[in-house]
Amino acid sequence: MGDELRHINVRKPDWLKTHVHNTTDYAEVCSLVKEHGLHTICSSGKCPNKSECWSKKIATFMIAGDICTRKCRFCATNSGRPLPLDLTEPVKIARSVKIMGLRHVVVTSVDRDDLSDLGASHWVSTIKEIRNLCPDTSIEVLIPDFQGKTELLDVVLSANADIYGHNIETVRRLTASTRSRATYDCSINTLKYLSSRGADTKSGIMVGLGETSDEVIETLHDLFNAGVKRVTIGQYLQPTKKHLEVAEFIEPERFETYAKKAADIGFTHIASAPLVRSSYMAEL
Repeated sequence: MGDELRHINVRKPDWLKTHVHNTTDYAEVCSLVKEHGLHTICSSGKCPNKSECWSKKIATFMIAGDICTRKCRFCATNSGRPLPLDLTEPVKIARSVKIMGLRHVVVTSVDRDDLSDLGASHWVSTIKEIRNLCPDTSIEVLIPDFQGKTELLDVVLSANADIYGHNIETVRRLTASTRSRATYDCSINTLKYLSSRGADTKSGIMVGLGETSDEVIETLHDLFNAGVKRVTIGQYLQPTKKHLEVAEFIEPERFETYAKKAADIGFTHIASAPLVRSSYMAEL
């Protein structure tokens, strides 16, 4: 399997089919998101699990707007010049978490390379508002690399979230052709620094972009050596025709093999399956 597979069109296999969950809870979450003007990666990222998660009152909130300063070739989030931060957003997020009665909340964000602190203080405000209003809710954050600036990582760490996630996204060889501005080493060093400061760290990998099994295993070793104990592995799905095409649909058996290898390496929390995403059923 190599780069030549990247632009092959393959019919989506049966194991990637999802079901729509039009429940009352799903409608309630839709209404809540609209009423408070919230952004979710569930919608912006065109997540295939959106209806399932929302029907169970599970959502991943996206802060700092819905326009990213980077333009990764796999990501469906809008890119361009972001709007100014909504300083009331942290309170809105916290109130929504309370209304939904979440035991565990996941918060992510767009990259804000346009801001002097790259959005670090906004992250702190959001985590603190959730903690103050929902003291029994565990908080998982999926943060940008903050350009590898440890002083900004320290700012976000000061808010004491329960889990600090940052996705490596893909293997070293494919990073430059897949991600925008981000580098493989910057992501590894970001995770290593977070771990060194005592954070419970997590990362995620997409497969089906043209990587080899050996490269996935190598990435798992790099993550574990960076102190990461939680890992997710899921199938890349092309969000629009403008994005990278799927090179290969990985069969469920290989995901099981990856999960076993991750366990052998020493990861304590592993989710590896075609429809797994970095925050899918994170509270389980």
